[in-house]
Amino acid sequence: MRILHISTRLILGGSQENTVLSCEHQARRGHEVHLAFGPIYGPEGSLLERVERFRTTDGRKIATHVLPHLRREVHPWHDHFCFHGDLKRLLREVRPDVVHTHSSKAGILGRWAAWRASRERRGGEPLGVVHTIHGPPFMPIEGGVVRRLKTRVSNGAYTLAERFAAGRCDVIVSVADAMTRQFLARGIGRPEQYVTVRSGMEVESFLHAEAGQSREEVRAALGIGPSDFVVGTVARLAQHKGHDDLLDALVENLADRPRLKLLWVGDGWWRDRLVQRARAMGLEGSRLILTGLVPPERVPGLMRAMDVLAHPSVREGLPRTVPQALLCGTCPVAYDCDGTGEACIEMRTGRLVRTGDKAGLRSAILWAMDHPAERRALAEAGRAMCAEAFSAERMADDLERVYERAIAGARGRRG
Repeated sequence: MRILHISTRLILGGSQENTVLSCEHQARRGHEVHLAFGPIYGPEGSLLERVERFRTTDGRKIATHVLPHLRREVHPWHDHFCFHGDLKRLLREVRPDVVHTHSSKAGILGRWAAWRASRERRGGEPLGVVHTIHGPPFMPIEGGVVRRLKTRVSNGAYTLAERFAAGRCDVIVSVADAMTRQFLARGIGRPEQYVTVRSGMEVESFLHAEAGQSREEVRAALGIGPSDFVVGTVARLAQHKGHDDLLDALVENLADRPRLKLLWVGDGWWRDRLVQRARAMGLEGSRLILTGLVPPERVPGLMRAMDVLAHPSVREGLPRTVPQALLCGTCPVAYDCDGTGEACIEMRTGRLVRTGDKAGLRSAILWAMDHPAERRALAEAGRAMCAEAFSAERMADDLERVYERAIAGARGRRG
């Protein structure tokens, strides 16, 4: 099978990791895999080196294609040339059996271009079109009157675009059941188009510590003492990831609980502002540890070094960091946002807090600090659940069935 994945950007992020893992497993299974994406820029880091380094045991690679006009922001000039130039040319050259799009911009333009290419094909070759919803493109309605109005207009435009694209797609994959419910509530697609495929990951690296990646070794390297209580985040330093909420929630406790420390893993456009704010609150030196960007292989060790993974994000699909933390034996405390509650189940596999409830966030973190045995029991229950549900092998198996269904749908359209 010849598979073409299209993603807006190949930065370090959950949806991109999902896409790259899918490509790798499909190449190992003997498929011809192509990955197309727009220009990579910014402080978030890139997965391109990993993709270019990848080889199967028989030497099979993932073919990469940069689409110069594929941009995240709405840009009529670039969008026009991406659709009529970059994508049309790529589809003619690759002639895929399946086009699998990821993220909103690539999903809208990629599905439209693939659908048209399918209709224009001669000789009865089917072209299945698949899209994965990794997270909602719709922003929460908040702020002043002008900001709320702009958000409503933006959300309305995205809804219309997603409805259009859903009509040019055989199968829509959701990483969480919550995504399916949200999109159907907006009149996007038909119920029979949707299927949930959990975002797979390399579970072994999280379940079993490699040399130098044990909890004790990583904490010692970071200067974290045995009795310190570490609240960590693994996320871009960006607006919707909730670092401000975490500071607000813990500001009063950081002074009277000297063992309480923050560990932020990641980088982003908001780094300087967040660091300045933390320092203004008195968080200096070892009380706030920032790793910056780290290679993905370091993430499991850093998660083991945490006592709690805090994920107060206000916009998600199903955040990969939550099941990853559970696989490492670390208890998550997260906002009940979108699909997060499908992995972090309140008082079963973690602590789930109403989105935006900073007092509840503080209470849940302090509960975890004061109840170590109960905290570890939650993590162990989640570890067993996630080892099976979030494996990359299971994701690859599920996607094989999705592609077969999409190709069958394409044959039906041509018939």
